[in-house]
Amino acid sequence: MTADTYIIQGGAPGRERLRLLSRVMRPTTAELFDRIGLQPDWACLDAGCGGGDVSCDLARKLGEAARVVGMDVDAEKLALARSEAQQAGLSNVEFQLHDFCTSGGPADFDFLYARFVLSHLPDPLAALRQMRKFLKPGATFAAEDTDFRAHFCHPPHPAHETYVRLFSATARRRGANPDIGAELPGLLREAGFSDIRVRIVQPCGYTGEVKLLSPLTLENIAASVVEAGLADEEEVNRTLAQLYEVARDETTFMSIPRVVQVWARN
Repeated sequence: MTADTYIIQGGAPGRERLRLLSRVMRPTTAELFDRIGLQPDWACLDAGCGGGDVSCDLARKLGEAARVVGMDVDAEKLALARSEAQQAGLSNVEFQLHDFCTSGGPADFDFLYARFVLSHLPDPLAALRQMRKFLKPGATFAAEDTDFRAHFCHPPHPAHETYVRLFSATARRRGANPDIGAELPGLLREAGFSDIRVRIVQPCGYTGEVKLLSPLTLENIAASVVEAGLADEEEVNRTLAQLYEVARDETTFMSIPRVVQVWARN
């Protein structure tokens, strides 16, 4: 994942958003892993691991016989991930600074997972082909990614509509594709994967952290939005304040983007 196309703030501030995102996604990602049938002796690669939440979840789920590697290009997030894994006593997970988009690795992994990664890349098909190079023949690949068009907020609110528009426009201005979810099965087929399975999930609610993801994400893309000339700082701050009001309003029903889960064989 390149800094040129990634519009969300990195480092420690971005880590806190990822922590909340992981809590919201944990139940449906766990269901995906159960459907795949991960084995306790597998070597697993979490590509674009960010703060390492899924890497650590995999390490806990599979146990000491497994080997889990989290890979990312954000050195600050990786340092935080190593520290948190050490504090949790997880000895079967490690974190590596590596750009998997530009080079593959030894084909010794049984499972490769990428969540909210491909939507940030200018050439997701090329990235998928690089990812295949890490996998053993017959190994399993899985990804989760967004169809950003498919947010909902009820009753509708202009601040939510503005947020969705700004995120999508800013990402596309950088060459990324926030609506890649619907394209994932075709991309996997073109990259050479087989036995492709698909499922759609969409966390939502009247209360709780799921409603905080929209304003928190807008906070983390504010600099990119302003830099792209799509809104000035005053408009972003006004929209942000209104989004937090909507998040606190327990009569408003909100979702995160629709999430397409795909898994396949190498």
